[in-house]
Amino acid sequence: MDILALNCGSSSVKYQLYSWERREVIAKGVVERVGIGDSFISHEVPGREDYKSEHDCPDHTVAIELIIKTLSDAKVGVVKSMSEISAVGHRVVHGGEKFASSVLIDEEVLQGIKDVQHLAPLHNPPNIMGIVAAQKVLPDVPHVAIFDTAFHQTMPEEAYMYPLPYEWYEKHSVRRYGFHGTSHLYVSKRAAVLLGKDAKDCNIITLHIGNGASHAAIRGGVCVDTSMGLTPLEGAVMGTRCGDIDPAIPTFIMEREGYTAKEMDSLLNKKSGLLGITGKYTDRRDIGEGVKAGDKRCKLANDIEAYRIKKYIGAYMAALGKVDAIVFTAGVGEMGAEIRQDALEGLEALGIKINKELNLKTRTKKAEVEISTPDSPVKVFVIPTDEELVFTEDVVGILENTYSDHMSFDYSFKSKDYERK
Repeated sequence: MDILALNCGSSSVKYQLYSWERREVIAKGVVERVGIGDSFISHEVPGREDYKSEHDCPDHTVAIELIIKTLSDAKVGVVKSMSEISAVGHRVVHGGEKFASSVLIDEEVLQGIKDVQHLAPLHNPPNIMGIVAAQKVLPDVPHVAIFDTAFHQTMPEEAYMYPLPYEWYEKHSVRRYGFHGTSHLYVSKRAAVLLGKDAKDCNIITLHIGNGASHAAIRGGVCVDTSMGLTPLEGAVMGTRCGDIDPAIPTFIMEREGYTAKEMDSLLNKKSGLLGITGKYTDRRDIGEGVKAGDKRCKLANDIEAYRIKKYIGAYMAALGKVDAIVFTAGVGEMGAEIRQDALEGLEALGIKINKELNLKTRTKKAEVEISTPDSPVKVFVIPTDEELVFTEDVVGILENTYSDHMSFDYSFKSKDYERK
């Protein structure tokens, strides 16, 4: 059984073909510049040279047709025919309150995704285009939607509601939703295994830190709070997103500088965060080099990010009461030893004790590493995320009619015998 995963953006389509029997990725790639000209496909197969080909893709249907053609090509492909593909999984950024788990896509589900597209106007429309295009190109296989927001739908009302006019929630669905759900799900389940406990017996703080970053408080295996909100703009400091700020700042600057609402939205999402502070960098490696070279704004950016992470750890420890483990994941969480060190510095009074030497050595995309000391009451792990595996297992579970909520579904990575390839 081969599962095709699609992640459709406004001008790109990322894809991955996963062999369920072999439990491994057999091909992945991306079609870039869809609908804007000079489009091309970049195709990767383990053990082969990467393949790139220019091809005009005026819309997502043509882009997905190109993916299918490439996957089944006699020279660069990996399947003899598309009949080998058993299902297609679609990443959908926002499921609103309608979807708290992955679902088989039918007309009602597709309409439900359309009904909440106003909550993610930059992401859901291309997700929808991708679903429609893929159904057209592959009409005879099941299509499944996997939602970034689903894992967080267990939050209690006091965590997800904003202190705003209540009719905004009733009329416009304004509330906290959260994102990176599949990542938080995966690493929290793996942390429970490393603790030698069942997920329902664990309180865990998960810190997904990449160009985008979000944190989650997980009590008894389910999310009770998360840092991103109605949109991915709220919460932690990110590469180009500001995260938490005084909400009066945008209107203040709009009045002073004459920006439109659209321009301000772009500034907060694309020109703020670490880029806004440094003036030139979003990559933490570049910022780290700047710190070493004495760049004061790089040092400030680093300090702001670490300080904000520290504050979220403290807040979530207060919310959870007792914490068994803290997990760092995603690109920076896995590779950014210095950020981890700065964020955890001085938290010994909260029961967090770090093996500093081991932490600074730990930069991993595969191994799961405990970086806390043996006597640390709160364990600290670096766990590389595997969102694609969650994605694939949800699809297979739905195909085999074994899928249920994430607490009772038998994910392979919940087992102590699980080994990551």
